This record gives sequence, C-alpha cells and structure tokens, in this order.
Amino acid sequence: MVDAPGTPPRARPAVVTASSWLLILVAAIQLVNLILTLTTIGTVREVMRDAFRDTPAEQAADFAWVFGLVGAVLSLLLAIGLVVLALLNNRGKNGSRITTWVLGGLMLCCTGGGLLNNAAGGLTGGGSSSGDVPSSQEIQRRLSDALPGWYTPLTTLLGVVALLALLVALILLALPTANEFFRKPRQTWEPPVPGSAYPAYPSTPGYPPAPGYPGAPGAPGQPAPSWGPGQPGQPGPAPESGERRDPEPPPAS
Repeated sequence: MVDAPGTPPRARPAVVTASSWLLILVAAIQLVNLILTLTTIGTVREVMRDAFRDTPAEQAADFAWVFGLVGAVLSLLLAIGLVVLALLNNRGKNGSRITTWVLGGLMLCCTGGGLLNNAAGGLTGGGSSSGDVPSSQEIQRRLSDALPGWYTPLTTLLGVVALLALLVALILLALPTANEFFRKPRQTWEPPVPGSAYPAYPSTPGYPPAPGYPGAPGAPGQPAPSWGPGQPGQPGPAPESGERRDPEPPPAS
C-alpha cells in the first residue's frame, strides 16, 4: 500500500502553526502563575491565619496553603502538557488534537469560572459574616492590603490573555484547513508495472533455470546451457566426424 500517485507531501497549514504557538503562550502563562503563587503563598497563609484566629475555621489558613501548592504543581503539569500537545499537533497527530480539545475545554471552564468569581468579589461570595468568622469582603480587603498592588491586576490580565489565546487555539484546530492536515492520507494499491524484471532466484544444481526469468537459457543476452558429461539423464558429447560410437550395453536385469 502506497500513497496515491502524484500526491504532494503534506504541508503544515498556518492555522495549525498559529494554534501551536498560542498553546505555548498559554503554557508560559501557567509558568508565570506558578511563580506568582510560590512568591505570595506565604503572605496569603499569614493573612488567612490572622483572619480566622480563634474561630471555628482556624484551619482555613492551612487549607489555603495546601490548595496553593496543589495549584502550583497543576500549573506546571499543564504547562508541560500544552507544550507536548503543541509539538504533536505540528506533526499532524489527530489524537493530540482531540486531547487538546478536551484539556482546553476544561481549562476554559476553570479559567473563565475563576475570572467570574474574582469579578463577583471572592471565593466565598458572601457579604456577611457568620458568628466570629469574617466575611469574604473582609478577607479580600486584608489580602489586597498585604499583597503588592500589581498582583491582582496582573493575575487578572494573565487570566484574560490565557482564556482568549486558548479559545482561539481550539477554534483554529477545528477549521477545514486543519481537518485536511490531520486526516490520514488515502492509501492505494499500485499494481506491478508490466515488463518489470522479477527477482532472480538461484537455480538448483543439475536443473536448468525456469524459462522466462532472468538467467533462463535462450533469453536475450544469456548463453546457451552447457551440460557436463556424466550427469545423470544428460546426453554425452556428440561423436566427432568419422568416429564410431558403440551402443551402450543394456542394464543387467
């Protein structure tokens, strides 16, 4: 099975290349988020510990610290996965394109949900306190005072850029030009060309090669066979002119 005759080699379309670069951009943003998380996780823990001290939710600071570490590791894994998917997409692997759609859809939901939650005013979303537990607005105010002033605008900007880049990358992979690139080339059966030479097989000693194949007697450019005397079933040398040859005695019964 070979490719159809006259089919040019597949060239990677520009939409696939652009989609891969956008995936790499999202991976770079994930690494930046990782650095930001590691540099501010200690401050967030101290703010949460002071806010929930002597309350039923005193362990919330430790939970927030663990959650931040898990998010950092997840950001690293996502960055590595996006780079690998981008490289495989450039090679026309349809399985990697499907994986990109699945992973990208999950990331769109998480990133979009996080941005909407931040715009709504915090993780808890409640405006009133419960007993001795401070409200979400109070916690958000303490975090804003403790963190650098550029932290919240930068994380919001990175989230919006990652969301848009990922959305465009997934759309580019669904365009008809990309579909042609990821589709497997059709395989056709190519019959043998008439008149082409067949492979020569070694002949068995004492037997002539089969006629019609290279090396057969009588074929153009091949010498006539010469049989050695004394071979079983082969005639002896012809007698010279004037020489008398006695007949061979019959075999004894």
